[in-house]
Amino acid sequence: MYLSALKIENFRQFGQAGHSLQMSFNKGVTALVGENDAGKTAVIDAIRYVLQTRDAEYMKLQLEDFHINDSGVQADTITLVCTLDDLNKAELGAFAEYVTYKSKIGRLHIHWSAKRVHGSNLTRRWADISVRSGGKGEGPSLDAGVRQLLATAYLKPLRDAEREMSPGRNSRLSQVLSSFPTIDAGNDFDTVSPPATTSDAEALSIAGMGDYMRHLVNKHGAIISAEQAINVNYLAPLSLAGQPLTSRISFGEGGTASARLKQVLERLELGLLDHASGESRGVYGLGSNNVLFMACELLLLGKEPDGLPLLLVEEPEAHLHPQRQLQLMDFLEKAAKPGEGLRPVQVILTTHSPNLSSKIPIQNLVMMHRGQAFSLAEDQTCLGADDYRFLSRFLDVTKAGLFFAKGLLVVEGDAEAILLPALAHWLGKDLTKHGVSVINVGGVGLRRYSKIMQRRDISKGEITIPTACITDMDVMPDCAPEILGLVTGSADPKWKNTDRRWKATCDFGATATDQEDGLEEHRKKRTESDGQCVRTYVADHWTLEYDLAYSGFAREVHAAAYFAINEEKIDKGKVTKADLLSAADDALKAIETTHSSKEARCSAIYKLFKRASKSIAAQHLIDLIDERFIAGTLNVTNLRGLLPKYVIHAIEYATCGGAISTVGSAAPAINSGVVADPDSPTAVEEDKE
Repeated sequence: MYLSALKIENFRQFGQAGHSLQMSFNKGVTALVGENDAGKTAVIDAIRYVLQTRDAEYMKLQLEDFHINDSGVQADTITLVCTLDDLNKAELGAFAEYVTYKSKIGRLHIHWSAKRVHGSNLTRRWADISVRSGGKGEGPSLDAGVRQLLATAYLKPLRDAEREMSPGRNSRLSQVLSSFPTIDAGNDFDTVSPPATTSDAEALSIAGMGDYMRHLVNKHGAIISAEQAINVNYLAPLSLAGQPLTSRISFGEGGTASARLKQVLERLELGLLDHASGESRGVYGLGSNNVLFMACELLLLGKEPDGLPLLLVEEPEAHLHPQRQLQLMDFLEKAAKPGEGLRPVQVILTTHSPNLSSKIPIQNLVMMHRGQAFSLAEDQTCLGADDYRFLSRFLDVTKAGLFFAKGLLVVEGDAEAILLPALAHWLGKDLTKHGVSVINVGGVGLRRYSKIMQRRDISKGEITIPTACITDMDVMPDCAPEILGLVTGSADPKWKNTDRRWKATCDFGATATDQEDGLEEHRKKRTESDGQCVRTYVADHWTLEYDLAYSGFAREVHAAAYFAINEEKIDKGKVTKADLLSAADDALKAIETTHSSKEARCSAIYKLFKRASKSIAAQHLIDLIDERFIAGTLNVTNLRGLLPKYVIHAIEYATCGGAISTVGSAAPAINSGVVADPDSPTAVEEDKE
């Protein structure tokens, strides 16, 4: 059996009716992801309240556990319901009186409720708690034995794994060892004929070895002498007539063989070996001991013949470096499958680690957001089967940050990923303060990533994380192909080649009206996956670099590209940025003489990116714009007039929960004069970044 569903009403941040929480879990691994205070720990604690935990840790219900609504009214009753499915015949028999049948399928509902008792603040019984079966709690109450069979293993965040593996009463290690079927195998110890050889001693059971150890200790000369000294020198003078006081030094005595075995197991500890010396020493840190602890828990759950094999783990990444986190996820996924002599173990974990989130199959993730749980299983999102296959290969740690953000900017290249945080900062929309992540998909799968945030059935709620996808228009002005060297004139046969990868404005119609309609249709196709929280912002003209030059940063974009081309010379000290900037400024008049239209001038600027790295140029562009802010020639107000409108709107949507700017001021004239390309590179197809 496994925990298949959980319902929460009036518990902490979850209310009732439309504000309650209903979520499902996978048989194997289910990972709860999301920003802080989204409710991940509340889900784990709700399961702990209902099913209890194996370490018998007492969880005291707190007054603040009762939900307080937006009006400040606190609820009187908490309702938590756990549903367990796939009970086998033995489990159906063990829970026969508690099972609910529907269509001949047995299901176990555990209905936990707590009701506040109004009265004196001094009363101890301030809440009535009941645990009953049935989906609505109409079944019989669960007795202690049944609840013990349903108890889960729980690993708290920032756990002290070394202490958990240390010897002591009811230690975790003793519980694990007790689950092994041959743990009590061997001969009993006989005081009349104790073991004569090492082989005889090794044939004893563990309890027998403990008895043998007691026997040897009791016969030790120092122990006998100490015992006699206490009895003769101290207890005898204090004894009353007929009531002698006599002591005995010995190991703790257990009554039955199982009790003596338990005492021995509780004295054992588990530690990692120092491979240099072969000894068990404290040379390992919190991370390694944490892995050891989880391995121990999984072994215990897998070995037990009955009960609920459920492991709850909060922040399994605690104390683990990234490589070990990935290894841990492989280990947990393997434990969730049947193994040799082991039951499959269900794992429910919470994590803030993009590293772990990228390793877990996206179908196994549940995104917690604003008091709701959104499963990312295949029947819940707008992703198709091929999208899941794609994301299983390309959803890496650099992109998994989308599960924890308050807003998203999904971009197609490094240049956008570098530029947008700086532009947002200058616009007074700092991405870090707004909790916005920039997800660079590297030119592929833009819409696949956005579909993660879209629900197939919106009647069950929508993810309200504003997701702005930024994409190029990828249509160059008619003058650009010749400037870039893609054609040699208007008569070039390449214009009629239907297999070419680049497009120009003239490809969308013979007249200005036809072109306008065609470009609008082209733009709509790039936004056809929009919906719910996802909006796509298409470049106003061609690409980000072209549009930045077109809208008002022609000089800076050109200079940044010029710097990127000469990056190696700058690094080696062969030329200074000041000299390069002066050379670029001196060449501005030449390009203005050659190209009279804004489209042609900006196309000539973009030509530099056939040789310049866009990502390196983006870094230089940030420096150049920053210098203008420092010099006072640029401020937030005129920056908005110099940036492409789609960039401003995308940033505002991602940072303001979907509030789209109505700013639409006309772009000022382009800065006069641009540097011509110092070298004419060979013709290449349009850079898709």
